[in-house]
Amino acid sequence: MNGRLILFPVPIGADDIGISLPANNMELLATCRTFIVEELRSARRFLKRAGYPYPIDDTVFLELNEHTTHDAVGHYLDAIERGENIGLLSEAGLPCVADPGAIITKMAQRRGIEVVPLVGPSSLMLALMASGLNGQRFAFKGYLPVDRSARAATLRRLEEHVHRSHETQLFIEAPYRNNQMLEALSTVLQADTLVCVACDLTLPTQYIRTMPAAKWKKEREKTDLHKRNTVFLIGE
Repeated sequence: MNGRLILFPVPIGADDIGISLPANNMELLATCRTFIVEELRSARRFLKRAGYPYPIDDTVFLELNEHTTHDAVGHYLDAIERGENIGLLSEAGLPCVADPGAIITKMAQRRGIEVVPLVGPSSLMLALMASGLNGQRFAFKGYLPVDRSARAATLRRLEEHVHRSHETQLFIEAPYRNNQMLEALSTVLQADTLVCVACDLTLPTQYIRTMPAAKWKKEREKTDLHKRNTVFLIGE
C-alpha cells in the first residue's frame, strides 16, 4: 500500500501552536519519519515544539528551497511508493501557497500519489478575512517591483484592475521595505482607494487596518512596519 504526501501547516507567529493548529495535525506528524522542508533549523524547531515523538536526529529531512536543483527533488517522493508517509512543511503558514512546496505536490499529482492538505494559518486569508474588502474575487500578486517607478506603475495597474473587476489585490514585501511600500500606496493610489495593512498576524502585536489611501498619508507616519511580516491589500 502506498503512503501519502501530507501537507503540514506551520504557525506564522503565534507562540502557542494550539492557537493555529488543530490537535489532529500533531497526531499525523507521528506517521511521518521523512519531511520535505524549506529550512532545516526551523523545521527541527517546529517538530520539537509540536511534540514530535521520535528522535529528531533519526528523522530524514529533505531540503527544498531556492538553492535546490530540479534534479535533486526527483527522488524525494520515492519512499511514498514503498508505503511510507512523507510530510511537507512550509517555512511558515500553508505549504504550497507562496511556497516552493508546490513543486512537490505537482510531482505527487503526476505520479498519482494521494496528497493530504491539513488545516492551518494563512496570512493571506487571515488578512483578507479581516480587511473588509471583497472576498468573492481576489488575487495574490506576490512581490511587486523594487524600483520606485516600476512599483508605482504596477500599483496603478492593480488599482485600475480593482475598479474595473472589483477584485481585491493582495501582495507582500520584504519586511525591511514595508515602510517604503506603505509610502508608495499612500501617495500613488487615488485618494479613495482602500488600502489594508495586516501585520504580525496571530501575534499579540497584530495590527490590521483598512483606510482610504489619503488617510494613510497621515497614519503611516505613526505606523512602523519595519521588519514586521505584513500583507498589503488594495480594494474597494
